[in-house]
Amino acid sequence: METRLLLPTKENIELSGNALRNGELVAVPTETVYGLAANALNGTAVRKIFTAKGRPMDNPLIVHISDFSQIERFNLVREIPEKAYLLAEKFWPGPLTVIMPKGSAVPNEVSAGLDTVAIRYPSHPVTQAVITAADCPLAAPSANTSGIPSPTAARHVMHDMNGKIPYIIDGGMCEVGVESTVITVVPDVPILLRPGGITLEQLESVIGKVEVSEAVLYKMKEGQKAESPGMKYKHYAPKANLILIKSSDDKYIEYINSCKKENVAALCYNEDVEKLNVKAFPYGNKNDYAQQANRIFDVLREIDESDVKTVYGRCPDTKGAAMAVYNRLIRAAGFEVIELA
Repeated sequence: METRLLLPTKENIELSGNALRNGELVAVPTETVYGLAANALNGTAVRKIFTAKGRPMDNPLIVHISDFSQIERFNLVREIPEKAYLLAEKFWPGPLTVIMPKGSAVPNEVSAGLDTVAIRYPSHPVTQAVITAADCPLAAPSANTSGIPSPTAARHVMHDMNGKIPYIIDGGMCEVGVESTVITVVPDVPILLRPGGITLEQLESVIGKVEVSEAVLYKMKEGQKAESPGMKYKHYAPKANLILIKSSDDKYIEYINSCKKENVAALCYNEDVEKLNVKAFPYGNKNDYAQQANRIFDVLREIDESDVKTVYGRCPDTKGAAMAVYNRLIRAAGFEVIELA
């Protein structure tokens, strides 16, 4: 199959919408990361996503809409809880996914057999236009090979999906840089299942108390079923062995500079670079959490393009938007963390 890289012209958006409506896959830009989209109401089309990505089918997908009214129009949910309305009013369109009771139109391929469905209304104008042109909601996980860093540029998608899908729409670099925040409003107390550009503090300012799933910061228990994408498996990992270092600034620098230098690198803050005597891959300023989120996947792919074998990463904070960065890195490292006293 030839994979064509398309500019987001009116003609190409109509072409992509028609392809999606007819069961094909199209990679689309969003404000978070690039998504690999299929008609969310077509189970056969959705299965193509899992094949192209090499993704386990027990990992649920997110359904994307271009207007709130499509939730009821396409029978995506059984009911819209009050807290979902409040979150949508505040954060949609935007990088927030809300899990609600699943409607009868959603195939099991999308929900991984769960009785809930994840819904998102992205803010990227190209994605909105494609959904409107397709005239159907789109199931769309990140447009990468399963398990490796998510794509924040069309060239990343081409690297992973060339020959596997017909079209990639190039919408430039993604603004947020990590996948959407995922919250379920099905329980009485909503639960944050995946941190992203919308923070825990922002969610609680709208709907009150929100619990944080243990799987956000820790490895899932054996046999536990994933309620959200990005929970269950080792994700986002570069080819190099990534080990996180939890320590003070000075201890981190001291540890890295004492390591064997050959094929070793540091995934660090911008402020660390001049203090290190190994190859450095900075992913943002220490206290600029939004910058860290925007850069992290791009930097992990830069590591893949190098000859580095082992990377020692600064363990980020877990406050605000930094929780999303921590969540991605702890999974990229396979939960391998060295704590220095």
